[in-house]
Amino acid sequence: MKTRKLTLGDRNIVGARVTEARTALGMKQVELLAKLQTAGVDMSVPALSLLEGQKRPVSDIELNALADILHVTVDWLLGRE
Repeated sequence: MKTRKLTLGDRNIVGARVTEARTALGMKQVELLAKLQTAGVDMSVPALSLLEGQKRPVSDIELNALADILHVTVDWLLGRE
């Protein structure tokens, strides 16, 4: 697995959790993007990378879809449990 080249940002609090859940499922970013697109969320590779790097905000629609796809709760993504 590649290591992150850039430091984490402060634009969201879910990015690290998205990465954690995605890798725990053995899912690559492109697979997550395909599932997001199937769920009606259009996101590019750079946008997902920035999201996971906590360098871009996350919309409520994206947050909900990510929780469903990654089989976690929104609260878990937000670090509330």
